[in-house]
Amino acid sequence: MALSDEVKHNLRWFWFDGLFAAASENILLTYLVLYLLSLGASRTQIGLMSSFSSLSAALLLLPGAFLVERIGHRKEISLFFGGGMARLVILSLALLPWFFGNESLVLLAIALSVMRDALIHLAFPAWMSLTGDIVPLEIRGRYFGSRNFIMGVAGMITILFVGEWITRTEKPLGYQLAIVLAFLLGLASTYSFSRLKDAADRNISLKPPSLNIPELFRNVRMHPIFLALCATTFLWNFSINVAGPFFSVYMVQNLRATATMVGIASIISNLCRLIVQRKVGELTDRWGPRRVQLISMLLIPIVPALWAFSTAMWQIYIFEILAGVVWGAYNLASFNFLLSLIPEDQRARYSALFQLTVTVALTLGAALGSWVITQWGYPGIFLFSAFGRLIAALFFARYVIPPKQPNKVSSLEKFSYREDDEG
Repeated sequence: MALSDEVKHNLRWFWFDGLFAAASENILLTYLVLYLLSLGASRTQIGLMSSFSSLSAALLLLPGAFLVERIGHRKEISLFFGGGMARLVILSLALLPWFFGNESLVLLAIALSVMRDALIHLAFPAWMSLTGDIVPLEIRGRYFGSRNFIMGVAGMITILFVGEWITRTEKPLGYQLAIVLAFLLGLASTYSFSRLKDAADRNISLKPPSLNIPELFRNVRMHPIFLALCATTFLWNFSINVAGPFFSVYMVQNLRATATMVGIASIISNLCRLIVQRKVGELTDRWGPRRVQLISMLLIPIVPALWAFSTAMWQIYIFEILAGVVWGAYNLASFNFLLSLIPEDQRARYSALFQLTVTVALTLGAALGSWVITQWGYPGIFLFSAFGRLIAALFFARYVIPPKQPNKVSSLEKFSYREDDEG
């Protein structure tokens, strides 16, 4: 497939954006909860933080879509909120212990973490809309396979380096320095993203009419496949986040893991994800993203079920091999499936609505998990999460079934609800 110079330019800088963003985000995903624990946060506070992060994000997704469709400038919106303000909040998190005492420290750290997630989600519709135009449909599986591969390599290197650094450094100083590094790597990602060229800003005809809430929901009701995907996604993410905030806490509190050991578990998962990434990209282009997503969804519930019976860190390392394989397939396929399902000229509004579903589910899941863990303990939330994920996968197989389409999919109007198709 012949690509224009502008497309090649964008693909190259988007690749670098992914590289630095992954290095930054993997530090935060792996060690932010441990940082909060070192500051004195309880496991209930960790669960509530996850819930409030998702709730605040949900409140800003549709305003983010309104902003994109009213003024355009998708790149600038992404850079200001996600690449700028959200990353300044990261730096603030690192500096907190030098300015505040123990009484207010934990609450301020949680508030900043919630604020960061909210800003990222305010920028998400703009980012999603721009991403769909950057990568041509015909090469998405292979391109995102390559991009995800380098993101995984960057994540593994930073996790290993930072984990050892934290373990050898006095707490919480080691965590603070790690978060400063995440901030600096995030700035490199912001610069790379700033180099992208947004063709839509030069062509006003690509922008849909102004968005309003009644219009949005009237429009969405006409597309049952998208509604079915949102419903399945709600149950899926709700089940995930019942246990999601507590995996790292479980390793530290019950299995006596150090920061290095937690980092190794994450590295194992990322390494396995890398090994399968290229093949998954090829399979996604050949089989279609829905089939790959369904297979991975049916396998993912095995992972939290295994965690429920773990007694030592070496077992977690084994479980993370499976987690890396199935989550690597799911993340790549589900993203491509969503891009294929929403109309090109309305990506901001539909991606906002989809992500709103995700964040509300995460909010409720984390809130329930904070209660379940006090009643049933870690085995209870892990098994609850596994069962919910399996039910969501079966719903996906039964109800999210678009009919066969040509390779180019540009409108939800091409889909109709069918119960007699594959799956």
